[in-house]
Amino acid sequence: MGSVGPATQTKIQVPIKVRYCLYARKSTESEEQQVLSIDSQIKEMAKIAERDGLEVIEIKKESHSAKAVGQREIFNELLRDLRDGKFNGILTWAPDRLSRNAGDLGALVDLMDQKSLIEIRTYSQKFTNNPSEKFMLMILCSQAKLENDNKSENVKRGLRTRCEQGLRPTAAPTGYLNEKRTDKPCEVIVDPVRAPIIKKMFEKVANEKWSGRRIYHWLKDEMKFTTSSGKPLALSNIYLALKNTFYYGVFEYPTGSGNWYTGQHTPIITKELFDVVQEQLIRSEIHRFNQEFAFTKLITCGLCGSGITACEKWKHFKNGGSARYVYYGCTKSRDKYCQCGYINEEEVIRQIIAIINTLDMSELGIKHKFKEEISRYNKFRKIALKNGVKEIEPEEFDLKSYAIYLLTEGSTTEKRELLGNLRSRLVLKNKVLTLLQETVQN
Repeated sequence: MGSVGPATQTKIQVPIKVRYCLYARKSTESEEQQVLSIDSQIKEMAKIAERDGLEVIEIKKESHSAKAVGQREIFNELLRDLRDGKFNGILTWAPDRLSRNAGDLGALVDLMDQKSLIEIRTYSQKFTNNPSEKFMLMILCSQAKLENDNKSENVKRGLRTRCEQGLRPTAAPTGYLNEKRTDKPCEVIVDPVRAPIIKKMFEKVANEKWSGRRIYHWLKDEMKFTTSSGKPLALSNIYLALKNTFYYGVFEYPTGSGNWYTGQHTPIITKELFDVVQEQLIRSEIHRFNQEFAFTKLITCGLCGSGITACEKWKHFKNGGSARYVYYGCTKSRDKYCQCGYINEEEVIRQIIAIINTLDMSELGIKHKFKEEISRYNKFRKIALKNGVKEIEPEEFDLKSYAIYLLTEGSTTEKRELLGNLRSRLVLKNKVLTLLQETVQN
């Protein structure tokens, strides 16, 4: 009899135990509001886990769109836990709960290839590291992305069609009301209460040169004007309204796109009135930004606490000459009826000089700069005036006199820098300037 060879050993492959993370997501997008809620998804998938004896390690919930790559915090955490071996399976309602973009889908497939993700199980399907099942997973997730893209294009096309029909697909501006009838979407009607006031607002800026702040106080205090939501019109919204072309019949959509349409709504104002208002606003902007005064934003009204602003007046003489006068007064931003009055710039300078004469120079935070200027001046004298003289004595320089010189002869920038370094606050009350010591909080 022949010898019997060694027994052949058969290697038995033990199946890997799958531990699942139950992942539920509900999109925040309005078109997906019919999808099962997060709690409903968890309830349904928990039934499947119990029926099939699946081990669920953790439940993760998220409310975030799956369109963009890497933007879901909980999903990113799920991917990290899969790489770390915390679990190796995913239980979810449908493939589109996991991904609606190629990037996140690619991350899942990579984890399958690396054996970190053994199985994805949904309500009606199962996907493992099998070429055909992975291919089906990619098709289903790609189909979800295609649906998203189509929805986006359909929405854009619908909005473009409405604009071409003269309907602006946004909330009606103040002075108009949105039609509430479902058969007239995006249509607006003239607000019979607010439209006449909006028109007056344009007329006062164009014809009477009213500023935005004056319009604000007129609307709030005299007209008791409120928007359809019952709130006063803010100053910033007044300027936005004055620049809104919708009021004379045309609109741009989206804003900044350069796509202009003629509306089918009834205009409140004419194009000519709108153009005059724009010219007035431009002049106001140029005046506001180009006009620079020495003491604005450095003085506070002592009556109402508003800031102090300035304006200039010109007096023209018969001989062709002219004189410029600058006056300072309350902005009245806190109290429209503030009686602070106006004071001319010469008087402001005179009173500030009187205040500086009472100060110790340590009150001025700019003291070190004064010393630098004095040092430079003496160094210049030593070099320029030497001419055989053995020694030039440094000239004594009065710091207080130098400060007064800056107030009377210095540039606007030098005056502002000087007062900006006062360690106290200048207050104007009844045409009198005082220095109010700031209270230091310990």
